[in-house]
Amino acid sequence: MDPTQLQRLVTVTMPYGKYKGRLLADLPGNYLHWFAREGFPRSDLGRLLALMHEIDHNGLSPLLEPLRASAGLQQRAQYG
Repeated sequence: MDPTQLQRLVTVTMPYGKYKGRLLADLPGNYLHWFAREGFPRSDLGRLLALMHEIDHNGLSPLLEPLRASAGLQQRAQYG
């Protein structure tokens, strides 16, 4: 797995739908499960949603917390 994909989960927002603007890492499990049932988009976004679904389904979401902190520090440094 490419570690940059994990970082993207805490920086990329959902571009459409009910949860538009929400970080992919913050999407509710039932929404991710719906995508798993209905089919993920055939795009980079779909790959990220599938990754987040696997993380959420296996209870690994807390592993993203250090990345969230890192992303927050980077944003503060950028916009400062």
